[in-house]
Amino acid sequence: MSSQQLPTHQKYVNGAPQAAYGKSPRRSMGEKHVVFVVFFAFLLICFGAFVFVPDFRDRVSIDEAYRRWSQAQAGDGLALQPPKLPLVQPVRPVKPVDSTTKPAETETKRDANKRDIAVETKKEASQTKVVEHNAGREDTEKKQKVREMMKFAWDSYVQYAWGANELKPISKRSHTANIFGSTGLGATIIDGLDTLHIMGLMDEFKRARDWVDKDLNFDLGDTISVFEANIRFVGGLLSAYALSGDEIFKKKAKEVGDKLLPAFNTPTGIPLGLINFKSGSGRNWGWASGGCSILAEFGTLHLEFVYLSKITGDPIFYDKVKKIREVLKGLDKPNGLYPLYLHPRTGKWGQQHLSMGAMGDSFYEYLIKAWLQSGKKDSEAREMYESSADAIVKHLVKQSPGGLTYFADMKSSRVEHKMDHLACFGGGMLGLGAHTIPNDKSTRMMEVAEGIANTCHESYIRTATRIGPEAFRFEGSSEAMTSRPNEKVYLLRPETFETYFVLWRLTHNQKYRDWAWDAVQALEKHCRVDGGYSGLRDVYNPNSAKDDVQQSFFLAESLKYLYLIFCDDSVISLDKWVFNTEAHPLPVLN
Repeated sequence: MSSQQLPTHQKYVNGAPQAAYGKSPRRSMGEKHVVFVVFFAFLLICFGAFVFVPDFRDRVSIDEAYRRWSQAQAGDGLALQPPKLPLVQPVRPVKPVDSTTKPAETETKRDANKRDIAVETKKEASQTKVVEHNAGREDTEKKQKVREMMKFAWDSYVQYAWGANELKPISKRSHTANIFGSTGLGATIIDGLDTLHIMGLMDEFKRARDWVDKDLNFDLGDTISVFEANIRFVGGLLSAYALSGDEIFKKKAKEVGDKLLPAFNTPTGIPLGLINFKSGSGRNWGWASGGCSILAEFGTLHLEFVYLSKITGDPIFYDKVKKIREVLKGLDKPNGLYPLYLHPRTGKWGQQHLSMGAMGDSFYEYLIKAWLQSGKKDSEAREMYESSADAIVKHLVKQSPGGLTYFADMKSSRVEHKMDHLACFGGGMLGLGAHTIPNDKSTRMMEVAEGIANTCHESYIRTATRIGPEAFRFEGSSEAMTSRPNEKVYLLRPETFETYFVLWRLTHNQKYRDWAWDAVQALEKHCRVDGGYSGLRDVYNPNSAKDDVQQSFFLAESLKYLYLIFCDDSVISLDKWVFNTEAHPLPVLN
């Protein structure tokens, strides 16, 4: 055979070149087989990819994973709202397999790599959930705006009414109400102490502290409300002490507490409503159902008196509020609730008026908060709260034809379809109860809480000023509104903002921050004047006349709640603090 290399472009038979013929039927069938083999190989590759590429069918979206995690974590029945925006996980580059690796080693490394990726992905998912769970991060711009409002209100008081109880911001002079007597006790200073501290206004706080040290004097011959002296003065001083550790606040708080003790010298231990700080003589309000004491007044002493005994070591304050509870537990309760009037000498109820508004409100609030203050050890307070909350939902909670949830009043057996602005705190109270006492009623309680918050918000946005009235009614086609002149006023009240704040902390539903910001803008537009902030005579009138009073609780409560709702959740955490009814935070006791 010749050694010459044969050309490869021709067909050869036994080494001899053959003529190139046209396509034979046999050759045509061969090509068809090739096409079939190629097509089959393509299908095999696709099938292999389907089988061996990691299966993503069991994976869920970030939102769905977050929802499942929230439900698993929230054993108390409260799940956080899913994040507004889905998170995009970074794509991890996969290292190529070394071509020199043996087949068995290649499979082992692939398995190990898949396990590592799974572990890292799980870690990232956990970290992502922590970030999204911390939905309570601060809104710096809005927080700083409220801080500016506080500084303006405070500076106006300092300039025009320093040392007085309150400020008249239009007249630019001092103001006092009969609850404080006729003497200046610096109610705005004491009410504003903790707000200044929380907001970091430390120069202002120091000036207020020095006034308390040098000028605050309770040896006066004025008659003052026991309730107001407790929630504003005792509460404000105790909160300033808890936040700063400055002993002067503890000292002054005990001075006030001691001045209040003669009010408890009654046959039942139920205190009188008014006390003369100099003589120690007490009496009740003349209009209060034949000389009765008022539920929300004698029932709103527990948090302050317990903490005062704790830090001073003097049990007398605790003993006084313990006695009040013993009396109440031994009384019959119409419809499972507590009437507004109780006679301090006979221990019998006065008029059968049940309400979550004026004169009843904070009594119920202090039941759940006494339990929380005790580190959830005061089971008696918890039991009283749970039975009361059940009765409130059963007898006082109503729903309007338009679907609004509200608290009605009951006078004997007659239902009055009116809700006070004061009762708007109840959304936060019921929400706090649902969150901290998980049971089969928690879902219903939270529904009512959020329904109350929505109704109070509606009472705001149905006015020309977007500020809520003192009370509103559900009469005919008119819902969450009022036509009565004495109910159209706005006194710079905080209760709606309180519920926004509590429900924001519990749910992180953005609407509560949005509603709070809307209120901030309305306050700036309609209540801010050259000398501070004033209440309104008619919230339905966009050009309403003003009442010329900057209430001390505007600084203690309204601005504090509006500030905290835009803060990080760690600022006055609800796990570590309880707010008294004047929004003065007191620490949870261990």
